[in-house]
Amino acid sequence: MMIPEIVRLNPESVIKNSMFDAVIIGAGACGLMCAVQAGFSGKKVLVLEKGDKPGAKILISGGGRCNYTNLYTSAANFLSENEHFCKSAFSQWTVEDTISFFETYNIYGQEKTLGQLFPESNKAKDIVTVFTQLCSDLGQEIRCGAEVKSVIKDPEGEFIISYQYQGQQESIKAKRLVIASGGLPVQKLGASDFGLRIARQFGLRVTKTAPALVPLTVTGKDADWFADLSGNSVFCRVSNERASFEENILFTHWGLSGPAILQISSYWQPGESIDIDLLPHQHLPDLIEKERRLHGKKQFSSFLAELYSKKFAEALRRYLPADKNLASLSKTDIQQAEQVIHHFKVKPAGDKGYDRAEVMRGGVATEELSSRTLESKKVRGLFFGGECVDVTGWLGGYNFQWAWASGFVIANNL
Repeated sequence: MMIPEIVRLNPESVIKNSMFDAVIIGAGACGLMCAVQAGFSGKKVLVLEKGDKPGAKILISGGGRCNYTNLYTSAANFLSENEHFCKSAFSQWTVEDTISFFETYNIYGQEKTLGQLFPESNKAKDIVTVFTQLCSDLGQEIRCGAEVKSVIKDPEGEFIISYQYQGQQESIKAKRLVIASGGLPVQKLGASDFGLRIARQFGLRVTKTAPALVPLTVTGKDADWFADLSGNSVFCRVSNERASFEENILFTHWGLSGPAILQISSYWQPGESIDIDLLPHQHLPDLIEKERRLHGKKQFSSFLAELYSKKFAEALRRYLPADKNLASLSKTDIQQAEQVIHHFKVKPAGDKGYDRAEVMRGGVATEELSSRTLESKKVRGLFFGGECVDVTGWLGGYNFQWAWASGFVIANNL
């Protein structure tokens, strides 16, 4: 078994830990929930956070508003090699549990689009404050600026965690270790592959990872067309062979973004095309036929401007016989228009990478963990939760629900 970056320790420098029941690496959504729930159970934990403050990713989520759960959460809203894996966690900690938990601390949700729940205050910092205050009240210790350098397991079965803190090399022993260090997005917030490296170090399989909930880029001959539409938003149905989503798409200088694009990106593979229905709840040929009976001399471009913004209708001239009037549209013209509007094909060149992704797809393979406890099947006392596990949710609060649930499950099995 390969063990990267081993730090040779003076045995006397290791804290003989009787204070902490467990060490949690990562003070994100999963790690903070785990610390609080452990405290409710009378367990004392140490949380080691590489960044300079807890909950950094929570603070920027939802544009600083934090979409902290989704009312319609189910296993169907998650990607994983094992689509059933998350069901156990969600049965132990439900959406109702999340709502009740935050309401206990005066965070009341307001529902936005498609079941998304935000704090009434619209302030993500209120979510973080709940956890930091509870950790303080429960005597749980959070050390920010603590970068873990190595993890080893001694012959007695205890973990030795070596970390850099306030310019000093420190080490601590713990019988139980929780890896809640997140995934690869976003590097400026301290994101890294730490959790994946620890999994591999202890012989656990890691599934292929990739950016998810991420904007897609367009290059080549169509790039200027997309760039010229930058800032325009259109309600669409975006599909591929594996999934379909109805929400807005947003044209950008480098391609496509917006909720529907972020959603489909989790199901997209390089080299594939996506299909965009630009008028998902209406049938263009029927609309044309109805309109030309009344206004046959109306230009097709004017008709399109009634369906879309002036800018977007103008851009569609590239693909449609927009200068013809409705009465003179041939059967072939209408078929062409139907294909463009209802099956607009885009072959993205790539995605905007981890620094623009909401989450990471893939991670520690679910077959390596107990679905009931999230403990490693191979390494007693080693737990993985949150984003570093191969459980990736849709856009809209689902990933937070997984983080809260996995933190709760781990805490109750420490």
